[in-house]
Amino acid sequence: MFKDRGGQKWRQQRRGRLFGRRRMDRGIGGKAEPVCLQRWLPEKQASPDRSYGRAPKMIHLESNFVQFKEELLPKEGNKALLTFPFLHIYWTECCDTEVYKATVKDDLTKWQNVLKAHSSVDWLIVVVENDAKKKNKTNILPRTSIVDKIRNDFCNKQSDRCVVLSDPLKDSSRTQESWNAFLTKLRTLLLMSFTKNLGKFEDDMRTLREKRTEPGWSFCDYFMVQEELAFVFEMLQQFEDALVQYDELDALFSQYVVNFGAGDGANWLTFFCQPVKSWNGLILRKPIDMEKRGLIQRQEATLLDLRSYLFSRQCTLLLFLQRPWEVAQRALELLHSCVQELKLLEVSVPPGALDCWVFLSCLEVLQRIEGCCDRAQIDSNIAHTVGLWSYATEKLKSLGYLCGLVSEQGPNSEDLNRTVDLLAGLGAERPETANTAQSPYKKLKEALSSVEAFEKHYLDLSHATIEMYTSIGRIRSAKFVGKDLAEFYMRKKSPQKAEIYLQGALKNYLAEGWALPITHTRKQLAECQKHLGQIENYLQTSSLLASDQHLTENEREYFCREILSFANRQADSPGHKIVLPMHSFAQLRDLRFTPPNAVVHVGGVLSVEVTVCSQMPVPVLAEQIAVSVHFSVEKDSYRKTAEWLAKHKTANGVVSFPAETSPFPTSQNSLPALELCEVFERSPSDSSLHTTGIICKNVHMLLRKQESGASLEAPSGAALEAGAHMLKRTAVTLEPGPNAITFRTQAKEPGTYTLRQLCASVGPVWFVLPHIYPLVQYDVYSQEPQLHVEPLADSLLAGIPQKVKFTVTTGHYTVKNGDSLQLSNVEAMLILCHEENRAVIYSNMREKASDAALRVQSSDKVTSIGLPAAPAYHMIEFELEVLSLPSAPATGGESTMLGMTEPHGKHKDTQKAGHCMATMDHKVSIDCPWSIYSTVISLTFSMPFRTTHSLLSSGTRKYVQVCVQNLSELDFQLSDSHLVDTGDSTDLRLIPLNTESEQRIHSKQAVFFVWELKWTREPPPSLHCRFSIGFSPASEERLSVPLKPYTYEFQVDNFLTLYTVRAEISPPPGTELCKTGSLCSLEVSVTRLSDLSEVDKDEALTECDDYFSTKLMYEVVDNSSNWAVCGKSSGVISMPVAARATHRVHMEVMPLFAGYLPLPDVRLFKYLPHHSAHSSQLDADSWIENDSLSVDKHVDDQLDSGSVQSRGSTRSVASSEHKGLPMPRLRALPPGQAFNASAGTQVLVIPSQDDHVLEVSVT
Repeated sequence: MFKDRGGQKWRQQRRGRLFGRRRMDRGIGGKAEPVCLQRWLPEKQASPDRSYGRAPKMIHLESNFVQFKEELLPKEGNKALLTFPFLHIYWTECCDTEVYKATVKDDLTKWQNVLKAHSSVDWLIVVVENDAKKKNKTNILPRTSIVDKIRNDFCNKQSDRCVVLSDPLKDSSRTQESWNAFLTKLRTLLLMSFTKNLGKFEDDMRTLREKRTEPGWSFCDYFMVQEELAFVFEMLQQFEDALVQYDELDALFSQYVVNFGAGDGANWLTFFCQPVKSWNGLILRKPIDMEKRGLIQRQEATLLDLRSYLFSRQCTLLLFLQRPWEVAQRALELLHSCVQELKLLEVSVPPGALDCWVFLSCLEVLQRIEGCCDRAQIDSNIAHTVGLWSYATEKLKSLGYLCGLVSEQGPNSEDLNRTVDLLAGLGAERPETANTAQSPYKKLKEALSSVEAFEKHYLDLSHATIEMYTSIGRIRSAKFVGKDLAEFYMRKKSPQKAEIYLQGALKNYLAEGWALPITHTRKQLAECQKHLGQIENYLQTSSLLASDQHLTENEREYFCREILSFANRQADSPGHKIVLPMHSFAQLRDLRFTPPNAVVHVGGVLSVEVTVCSQMPVPVLAEQIAVSVHFSVEKDSYRKTAEWLAKHKTANGVVSFPAETSPFPTSQNSLPALELCEVFERSPSDSSLHTTGIICKNVHMLLRKQESGASLEAPSGAALEAGAHMLKRTAVTLEPGPNAITFRTQAKEPGTYTLRQLCASVGPVWFVLPHIYPLVQYDVYSQEPQLHVEPLADSLLAGIPQKVKFTVTTGHYTVKNGDSLQLSNVEAMLILCHEENRAVIYSNMREKASDAALRVQSSDKVTSIGLPAAPAYHMIEFELEVLSLPSAPATGGESTMLGMTEPHGKHKDTQKAGHCMATMDHKVSIDCPWSIYSTVISLTFSMPFRTTHSLLSSGTRKYVQVCVQNLSELDFQLSDSHLVDTGDSTDLRLIPLNTESEQRIHSKQAVFFVWELKWTREPPPSLHCRFSIGFSPASEERLSVPLKPYTYEFQVDNFLTLYTVRAEISPPPGTELCKTGSLCSLEVSVTRLSDLSEVDKDEALTECDDYFSTKLMYEVVDNSSNWAVCGKSSGVISMPVAARATHRVHMEVMPLFAGYLPLPDVRLFKYLPHHSAHSSQLDADSWIENDSLSVDKHVDDQLDSGSVQSRGSTRSVASSEHKGLPMPRLRALPPGQAFNASAGTQVLVIPSQDDHVLEVSVT
C-alpha cells in the first residue's frame, strides 16, 4: 500500500518479468520444464523492498528461465539491467551417494566457482525426489542423506538455498505442498535478488550522476543508464516510476542548456550543437525509436534527435497511464522550449527547418491523441489541443512567407530552391505513416507544393483554430489568429476580407485596454482602409495614429501629413464635409471667462479663452475654430437679475475639463487593483530558499473578457450644429501641445447661452467635439435701474449722526446731468449735508470709472440729491449722514418700548426682552428720475438708552431715582441732567443730589440720578415729570451738528406716606437675649401718619360715629427662613383714618439660627369688601384674587381668629362652611404709602446651651 500525491490510497498490481538461469543434470531434462514455473510464479503478488523509504507496491512477478551458459553471465561494468540474471538454479534428482560423489558434487563445485568468479551470490539448489527411482535402487540412501550432504558441502551458512521438490509430476497433496513451498522460496529469492541488484543499480546511477562535473562525463552514457532503469520499471508496468526517470533526464538536460546560455557550458554539450540536417518531426507511433536511441548511444544525436526521442518515450508512458491531454500540454511546452534551446546553444538551423519540425510535430501529436481517444473526448478537451493547432497554423504561415507562397506574384526561383531544401530535410516518409492519407508528412509536402494548396491548408487550419478558441471562450487568442489571417489577406490583396478580422481584433483590444496591440492593429487597418478607398474611415484612423504616443515621430508625422495632403487636394474642389471626432486631433483642457463670473449685460463684451492641446506632431493650420452656442430664455424673471447671476456663478471663471488619459472605452482605472502576494519555495531537504516570486491572485478579474459596444473605429456620426450663435476664429495655427484661443462676443439678447460644440476645420475635414462637458454657460441680463439704501453700521443709533450708503444701479438707463433723487423729509429724522460728499461711479465689473461732487439741496419738505452723469450698466455710490431725534415716549398703558417703566405684573419673558434696544422706523419716499413711481425705504433706528424710574422713601421724605442704561456698543458722555415737573406746581421743588455735571457712561453700563421731593403745602396725588440729559459719543471726533438732549417723561402716583410699620422682637421673660429654639415675642405696630385724604376714599373706607376707618390686612413673612412664625401670621385690622392712630399685633416667633438676624417682613394690603351689587351676578371680579383667603360675614368679631401656619405660607381666617360665597379683594398698597421703619434692623440670637451626649460602642 502507498499513497499517491492526492493522498488517496490504492493498491497497484503489476506484472514484471525477471530473468533466471538454470542448470540441470542430465536426468531431469524433460520432466520439470521451466514452463510450469513461468506459469505458476506470477499467481501470487509480491512486494519487493524499495530503497530511500519509498512506499512499497504489489506486483505480479514473471520470470524467464534459460539454460545456464557462462558466456551469458554479466561482465564487469555491464549496465544492462534487463538481461541481468537475477537467480541461478541448479536442478538434480540424484538419489545415490556414489553418483553424487562421482559426478554431482564436482559439477556443483564447478558451477559455484563460475558464479563466484562473476560475483554472483544469488543461487538455489533444487533436489527433485522421485519415488520410482527409489524402488528401482535398493542401495539408495534416504533422501535426507543426499540433501544433508549437499547442505553440508555447499550450504553451510545458507541452508535455505537448498530445497526439495517431491514427485513434481504426481497429483498428490504431498506434491502440491512441495510445489507451494518451492514456489514461495523461489519468489522470495527472486525478489531479494531483484531488490538488491536494483538498489545497487540505482546507487551506481546516482554515483555516475554526481560525477557530472568531472571532465569526460557524458550525458549520453548517463542517459542510457537511467533509461535502463526506466525500462525495468516499464517492464514491471510501473509506468509512473518510468516516467519519473525520463522527466529527471529532461530536467537535467534543460538545466545544462540554461547554464550554457548563462556562460557555464559543459563539454559534452558540443555534441548537441552540431548543425541540424534533419527535421522530420516527432515520431510517436513507435514505442521505442531505436534509430534515434542508437544515435544517442553513439553520441551522434542532435538536439532535435534527443528531444524527439525523449518526448516519444514520455508520450508512450503517458498514454499507458491514460493521460493523453498531458501529452498535448507537454508537447506544446517542448516545442517552445526547443526553439529557445536552439538559440541558446547557437545551433545552426536552415531557415524554415525549425518551422517544418514544429509543424510536423504538432500534427503528429494531434494524430497520436486522436488515435487513442474517441471524437466525444476530443471535442470536450479542445482546450488542451487548441494550442497545438494554433502553433501549427503559425508555423505554416511562416513557411508560406518564407517560400513565397503568400506573395501576389507567387514563389520565385530562390523560393523554389528553398522549398526543395526544406522538403529534402524531411527525408523519406516513415513506413508507419506511408499508408496514411492525411499524415503530417503528406500535409506539409502538399502545402508547400503550390500557392493554392498552401492557401487551402492555411485557411483550414486558421478557421479551425479560431473556431476552437471561440468555443472555449478564449476570444483574445481567436482575435489574434484572426489578425494573422487578416495579414495573410492583405498579402493576397484581399483587403475586404482582412477588414473584418482587423476590426474584430481592434474592438477586443480596445475593450481590454491593450495599448501596443491597438496601435499595431490600427496601422494594419489604416492600410486596409486605404486600399479599399474608405476615405472617412482612413482619415479617422490616421488621426488616431498621428496622436498615438506609441509610434515614432516619423510614423506620426506620416499619418498627420496624410490628413493634410487630403485636405489640400480637396480645397480646390470643395465637396461634402468629413466630420471626425475631436479627441484624436486635440483635447479641450480648460476654459476661462472674462468677466470671471460669466455674467454680462446687454451690449457688454464677453471674452472666452479656450485652451486646446493639439495631439498632432506638427503645426496644423486650422481654417476655422468655432464654438456653437445654444441660446435659451429663462421663464423665471429672477434668473435674469444681476444679483442672482452673481450669486450662482463661479468666482474665478475657469472651467477645467477632465484629461483623456486613455483612448479606450473601458478605463484602466475601472479595473480592480492588483492583488499581489509573494511566493517562496524551500528545499525539502534543508529548508533553504531556492525560489521566490510574485503571483497575481486576481488575474481572472484583470484578464476577463470585457464586452464593449460599437467599435470606436466606426464613423463617428457626429453632426455639425448650425445656428445663429457661433463663436469663431479663423486662420489659427495649432502648435503641438497647449494653445490658447480667445473668442470675443458682444451680448445682444438677454438669456442663457450654453456652449455646445467645439469644432476645427482643416479644409473639408472637420474635427468635432459633439458635447462640451461639464456644462459651460454664460448669462446676459437686461437690468432695470435700482436704488438700494443700506446703513454702513450693523444698526443705526438714534440721536447721533449715522452714515447711510446709497447705491444707484443704472441698468439700461443712462443717468444725465440734472437727474436727481427727491427725498421726502421726515419730522423726526434729519438729512445732514456736507460739502465734501462725493459720488463714485463704478463699472459693471466693479472697476472705478470716475467720481464727482455730490449736490444736496434741502427744503422744508424735500431734499434733492443731484446725481452725476453715468452710462448704462454702471453703479453710482455715495454716502449721507442722517440723524434721528432721541426721545423715549411717556410711560403708560401696556407699552413695551424701551425707555419706559415697566408696569407691575409684566411677564418674565417680556422683562428679559426689555434688555434689547428699542427701535423706531422712519419711512422715506424717494422719487427717481427713471420711474414715475415713488420708492419707499424704511430706516430703522435703535435707541441707545433704556431709562427707568423709581420712588424712594425715608419716613415722610421722598426721592425720585432715574436709571439710564447704555445698551449700545459705544461709550457716551452725559451732561446737563434735568428733572422738571410738567404740572408747573409752585409748591413742589425737585432738589438734585448729583454733584457732577458731566459723566461718562460705558457700553452695557448704567448711571443713576436722584432728586429729593419737597413741598410746602399738600402735594397733588400725581406727579408728572420730564427727564432730559445731553449726550454725545465719547470719541474724540468732532460732530458737525449739535445734538439734541435725550428726554424721558414719566408719572408718579400716590407718593405720600400714609402708614408706618414697626416690628420689634423681645426675648423670653427672664432672659436678656434671644436663643435659638426658644419662643420670642414679636410686636407689629401700624401707625397712621395723616388724616383723611383723597386717596383714602375707596370701598374699604367705613364711617363710624365720629371717625372714619379702613380695613387693612397684614402678613408677616420671612423669606430668608431665619424665623418660624408661631400662631397667626396674618390678619385683618380696622384702622381709624386719623393721624397718629396706631394698631398693635402680637405673635410669637422662634429663631432658627444664631447670629444677627434680620426681622421678618411685614406687608400691608387694602382689604376691600365685596360689593352687594355683585351678588346677583358672580363673575371673576367678585372672587378674591388670592383664593386661599376667605372672610366671615361677622368679620369684626373674628379679627383675631386664625390658625397657626408655618412661615411663608398663606392663611385662612374663615371656616369651610363659607366656601362658594363671594369673597373680599386684596389690593397692595403703593410703595410710597407704607414705610417700614424696621427695615434693616437686626436682632442678636445666641445659640442654646443644650448638651448632646453621643454614645460610642467599641467592640
